[in-house]
Parts: sequence; C-alpha cells; structure tokens
Amino acid sequence: MRGWLRQAAGGLPRQFWFLWTGTLINRLGAFVVIFLSIYLTSDRHFTQSQAGLVLGLYGVGGAVGTMTGGVLADRWGRRPTMLTAQFGAAALMLALGFAHSYAQIAVTTLLLGLFSEAVRPAFSAMMVDVVPEKDRVRAFSLNYWAINLGFALSAVAAGFAAQFDYLLLFVVDAGTTVITATITAIFLAETRPARTHSTGTGSAVRAPGMGAALKDRVFLVYLLLSLASVLVVMQHMSTLPIAMLADGFPASTFGLVIAVNGVLIVAGQLFVPRIIGGRDSARVLSLATLIIGAGFGLVALAESAWMYVLTVIIWTLGEMLQSPSNAATVAALSPPALRGRYQGLHSLIWSLGTALAPILGGLALQKAGDAALWGGCFALCAIAAVGQLLAGPARARRAEQQRRAAEMETHQSNMTPITG
Repeated sequence: MRGWLRQAAGGLPRQFWFLWTGTLINRLGAFVVIFLSIYLTSDRHFTQSQAGLVLGLYGVGGAVGTMTGGVLADRWGRRPTMLTAQFGAAALMLALGFAHSYAQIAVTTLLLGLFSEAVRPAFSAMMVDVVPEKDRVRAFSLNYWAINLGFALSAVAAGFAAQFDYLLLFVVDAGTTVITATITAIFLAETRPARTHSTGTGSAVRAPGMGAALKDRVFLVYLLLSLASVLVVMQHMSTLPIAMLADGFPASTFGLVIAVNGVLIVAGQLFVPRIIGGRDSARVLSLATLIIGAGFGLVALAESAWMYVLTVIIWTLGEMLQSPSNAATVAALSPPALRGRYQGLHSLIWSLGTALAPILGGLALQKAGDAALWGGCFALCAIAAVGQLLAGPARARRAEQQRRAAEMETHQSNMTPITG
C-alpha cells in the first residue's frame, strides 16, 4: 500500500498540494449548481424551460469568464486572477440565495457563471506551471479525485439540506469558496512565465496572443470533439434530475444517485494513471467517450433508482478515463506563454456545454421525450469517439513539436551568457 501511495501521490511539488487542498474544500461545499434546476422548479416554481434558460445563462457567463480568466492569467497573473474570481463568486453566491424574482435570479446566475468559471484557466495553468510533464497525468488524476470526493459528500449533504432550507446551500457554498480564496492568498505563489521570449539574436519580442491559439487547427478540432462529450455529460446537472423528478423520485434520491459518481471516482481514480499510462491518448479518449455515451443512452430504460445508479456507474467509468487524458492533452498542446489562453479555450468548451446542454436537453425532453434525448446522447458520443481516433495522429505530432520547442528554448536560455 505504501508503494502504491508513493507511485500515485509521491514526488509532487508543495504548491500542487495547496492547489489540491483548495479544490477539495471548495468542492465540499459545491451545492448550488448541482441542485439549481431542482431549486428553480420545486422551490421557485419555474417551468422546465425557464430553469433550463437560467442554467444556460450560467454557461453564457462562464463562457465570458473562461476567456477573460485565460487572458488575465497570462497577462495579469494566475494568483490575482484566481483571487478576484473566487471572492467575486462567493459574494454572488450569497446574492443568488437571496434573489427572488426571475430577472434577479437570471442576472445573478449570469454573473456567478462569469466569476466562478474565470478561476478555471488560471488554476489549470498554475498546475501545469508547477508540475513536470511526466507527473501531469498523476497530478490531474489526484485533483480530479479531490473534486469528486468533495462532490460525493456535498451531493448527499445538499440533498438532505435542501429538504430544510435551500438558503443553507448558498451560504455553505459561499463560505467554502471564501476559504479556498484564503488558501490562494496565503499559500500560493505566482507562477506565470515571462511574457517575452528570446528571438535568438539577443532581442526580445512579446509572446503571441489569443489569435495564435485560435489559429491552432489541431487544438480547435480537439475542442470541437470535447464539446460533443461535454454536451452529454452536463445532462447530469440539468435533464437527469428533471427526469428523475418526473419518475416520482425526491431530491434526496437524486442526491444519493448522483453521489455514486463521486464515490466511484474516489474509490478508483487513483488507479487510472497506471491503467492508461503509456497508452495512446487518442484511443483512451475514444473509448472513454463511447462509454459515456452508453451510460447516458441507458437512462432511457431506467425506471427504478437502481437502474439510474447503474447508468451513473457506466458513464462515470468513461469520465474517469477521460478527465486526466483531457487535461494532459491540453497541457501537451499548449505553448508555455499561452497556457492561460489554451486553458481558457478548453474551459470555454465546458462553459458552452453548460449553456447549451440544459437548453438542448430540456427542449429534447419536452418536445421529443426520453428516448430521443438519451438516444441522441449515445449517437453524439459515438460520432465523437470516431473523431478522437481520426484526429489522434495530428495531436501526437503537435505535442512532440511543443516538447521539442520547449527543450530548445530551455537549452537556449541555459546557453545565454550573463553580462554585467
């Protein structure tokens, strides 16, 4: 056991563990977004389409936030971007809990999405900055493990807390966000690389900007394929709870069912690096996407709580394979000077998915029914799985180019004479 723990968690930098701790604390109180659709339909008595629109506005705000956060992480710095986003998100979380009218809730949710998601690219860029390439799959697996340990505990606690007072969810969520921001302020140092790079002739030029990232066709294809799986995965926060409510299950049952996702990841995620280590990332991502599609496709057949649990187990297995592979792929494709922007674009895909998934899923559920929604989820993932295989060789070549460029830049930096 000691040898396995050393292999899974040993040798990682001190700053990584502060990031990891902040993630765990924040996720232990991440109540609101999970239960927002239930809160809006059961406590505020909005329609399914109104609830879907509010969740979509969270995604729209998140899309703006991830792009802004990515640029600020490269220009302003990882740490100040994280602090601004975290304290802003805590304040807006409380404001959302006290909002009553539909307009107030919609606007506050939009702003909450902006601040909450702005922290993601800065956080991910800092993790890539401090963790060596050979350890990144392990590091991202450990961080994903922390996310889901907190998720498993918070989902169960929130399900029962919602039966007493929904406001408690907002207060606890805001409090854990403030604690995470405090850890950032006290224990995390800035890690942003220099914004200029040598031309090899002794002069310096400004690092390229967002335009260079947007012209990277290999990365853009990867983002498009990722969006397909995100649209499916995000149904667990929008149409899945609505479907369970329609089948007569209370919010507490949904909390227990969805907690299986976190429990399974906590139990098995640390074994994933050994399983996928050294394997072709395109094949891993393809298989993971197909498993996710199968899990959500089977929701069409679910009638009992245990059937819902089985579907969660299946798509969670795909998610466990996909998450560290996704993070390592983005890190491998990102030039050091553009890590914040690349992470911002990757986070943007999740924000777009968060915005589009409840809208598209809610419309499909309301207009076409369960079979069309969940069958469409499987079909979309199957197409994305084929795309991952086809795009894999180009990504491997680009990752190798980035690796060689980084080694050359390091070599040139070491060879530069120091003058007085």
